[in-house]
Amino acid sequence: MKLRKSRDADIPQIMAIIDEAKSYLKSQNINQWQDGYPNSDVIKNDIILDRSFVLEDDGRIVATAMLEVAIDPTYISIDGAWLNNEEYLVVHRIAVDDSLKGRGIAKIFLDEAIKYFNPSDIKMDTHKDNISMQHFLKKYGFKYCGVIYLNNNEPRLAYQLSR
Repeated sequence: MKLRKSRDADIPQIMAIIDEAKSYLKSQNINQWQDGYPNSDVIKNDIILDRSFVLEDDGRIVATAMLEVAIDPTYISIDGAWLNNEEYLVVHRIAVDDSLKGRGIAKIFLDEAIKYFNPSDIKMDTHKDNISMQHFLKKYGFKYCGVIYLNNNEPRLAYQLSR
């Protein structure tokens, strides 16, 4: 499997994976990604900013996420404490093809992102009801750091992996 930057031609496949994730979240009564976000305009913007990535397996896109080494404005203030103030890779909007869930694709995606960016730290957040993502983050080695608030003031559980 190979991690690469997304291209405009990937948007339909990326959106299909994201739409599957939206349906899954809805089926689990998780009020995340239920308001039209993320949409193709968000993905197009990520591509323009060189921060949209896909994981490919024999030419098939199996996962997608926004990856960027930057200071995320929503991570500046936290109810809790980050592990440190080192530069970090932020991961947002990670989603895996439904037909491949349970096969370690999210782990492979993060493993490949670490090889690509070689960050000392990674920060991610998730909805309080997204138990499967919380489980994944803890299993991968992320530590719970506290609560951050999105631009719309919705709370998210914040995690950090310090390598």
